[in-house]
Amino acid sequence: MIFVLDFDGTLATEDTVDQLLEHHADPAWQALETDWVDGRISALECMQSQVRLVRGDHITLGKFFRQIRLDPHFDVFRQYVRRFAHLAVVSDGLDFAIQTALRHAGHEDLPVYANQLHFISPDRLELSFPHRQTDCRGGNGVCKCTVARQLAARHGGPIVLVGDGKSDACLAGEADIVFAKGSLIRHCQSENISHIPFEHFGDVLCAVQAWDIDNQLFAAV
Repeated sequence: MIFVLDFDGTLATEDTVDQLLEHHADPAWQALETDWVDGRISALECMQSQVRLVRGDHITLGKFFRQIRLDPHFDVFRQYVRRFAHLAVVSDGLDFAIQTALRHAGHEDLPVYANQLHFISPDRLELSFPHRQTDCRGGNGVCKCTVARQLAARHGGPIVLVGDGKSDACLAGEADIVFAKGSLIRHCQSENISHIPFEHFGDVLCAVQAWDIDNQLFAAV
């Protein structure tokens, strides 16, 4: 079993990219965000342009990302599911932010699939997209469907998605089980995708504890 975990707004209590931009970027990032939400530019174009507006060196941003708060229920959830499942953080966010926050919280061994942040100089940051697929329906920097398929081929399925937003929408249509919050709930409802609503990882844990893992019987509670 594979748990594909979104980061911003799911494992992290807030959107870390938005937090970064609010504290360390030129205010022009907000217009780019509006263009993305309204569908005028892709998620990849939006993030790449926004990151170029950020000012901060490796030390400054590392200190900032260590302040990221994770879902307080995640520790107990992970201890329970790691006995029978493989977990991976698959995010259309920034690898440096995610890895820094996970390391600070004692979860540095969790595999992370995300966009790569490069420190060119204190006044210049760039992104690269090692998990991009040009035919990705979501237009994201990270094609979560492709990563999930690769993980399932390596570790075995089913695929369980835990997510909250637009970057999870494509995988929601492919995953065997979907835990949804935020705008992902509305997407699942509009597309008639079966899903289990949740607010935090304590809710996910309650649902998983009711499953008959040995007989592969999975249902909402």
